[in-house]
Amino acid sequence: MDQRVAIVTGASSGIGKQIAKDLYRNGMEVYALARRVYSMNDLDDLGIHTMHLDVTDHDEIDQVVSKIVAETGRIDVLVNNAGLGTFGSVEEVTLSEGEYEFKVNVFGLIKMIQAVLPVMRKQHSGRIINMASMAGKISNMLLGSWYVGSKFAVEGMSDSLRQELKPFGIDVAIIEPGAIQSEWKDGAVDRMMAASGSGPYASLARRSAAFMAMSYKFASTPRVVARAVDRAVFSRRPKIRYVIGTGARPAMLMKRFLPDRVMDAFFAALNKYAQQVVNMETAQNR
Repeated sequence: MDQRVAIVTGASSGIGKQIAKDLYRNGMEVYALARRVYSMNDLDDLGIHTMHLDVTDHDEIDQVVSKIVAETGRIDVLVNNAGLGTFGSVEEVTLSEGEYEFKVNVFGLIKMIQAVLPVMRKQHSGRIINMASMAGKISNMLLGSWYVGSKFAVEGMSDSLRQELKPFGIDVAIIEPGAIQSEWKDGAVDRMMAASGSGPYASLARRSAAFMAMSYKFASTPRVVARAVDRAVFSRRPKIRYVIGTGARPAMLMKRFLPDRVMDAFFAALNKYAQQVVNMETAQNR
């Protein structure tokens, strides 16, 4: 029997790199794709295939997937991990920046799926693992409208896709992480402060940044996400959703049972508390 083949996007660091390592260790032939190929030399050393891919370049997606199919003759797993966090007020984040957020998080993800589906349908088997977020269910992230919107889109499209692909033997699973140690937080905060760090939303930007700083002190390791992906890939009957990582399960339970206004009030108080903590720590370090 041919070795099963997995594709992992966004594999140059953090979560994606750990997913690629775990799938390889569990016996799969893994293709790790990312823009920063130079950051994947350690994956090459392990025997993982690394290739350049910008998920916003649809022609490159077709070329890369075609090359993988030519080399292996099959694709068994697609892990759509590539993602971006664009934070800042809706008023101040430019439309081009917002569009790019959706190009990466939504349209790049869908184009990857379109590229692998002909092969998976022919095989009458396959697993598509979409990296969503607790933000795909919990919309109370201060100044996170663009990011939240993109992850809500991933959730909804995955649910619909799951039904249309079931007759072809293809499963769709969603990973919903909470706070995870990665480069994502720093990039999200930098973009938020660039967009809204001065002007009418500056105080909210500082409050949101303080909340992220406090939350990520307790962030789970990328291995937590990689293990959830392993379960989604190797289980005979994978779950539809895997809720993992710091803060994800409590927030999901609150969303399920509490009214929206109570959720708004809770997260507003949490952001305010985080800013107070950060202000106290800053004062103590002076």
